[in-house]
Amino acid sequence: MNIAFFVRPKSMVTYLYEDSSLLRGLRCLRESGRSVLPVLTREGKYLGTVSEGDFLWYLADRPSRGEALQAGKVRDLARADRMRAVPVTTSVEELLQCAAEQSFVPVVDDVGSFIGIVRQGEMLRHFVGRRAERSARQMG
Repeated sequence: MNIAFFVRPKSMVTYLYEDSSLLRGLRCLRESGRSVLPVLTREGKYLGTVSEGDFLWYLADRPSRGEALQAGKVRDLARADRMRAVPVTTSVEELLQCAAEQSFVPVVDDVGSFIGIVRQGEMLRHFVGRRAERSARQMG
């Protein structure tokens, strides 16, 4: 099985560009209902992620929060170490290992361009469903 089967394409993923203002990033997080979003360069390369907590800690240290949200950029908060990206050629086994540690796994093509994500929950539902089907066949 190829991991492309699990990939939610970029067109269906909420993400931020690194040069977006922090205010735009915070609004996008709220509108998406997610707590972590991928961050991309304008060239489409995966840079890292930004979370609600990243915004909170950033703002906690700023006396003028409104100005900080206007002047700061998402790249100032993006973390490359939180959600490791995998190439689309990654094995399903390796993808499962990443998904066990991350709520989603960013997927990139062979030149590092972001093509989408694999959500942990969707993978779990798929494999639990397959196991239930096998059990039903064995019982029937």
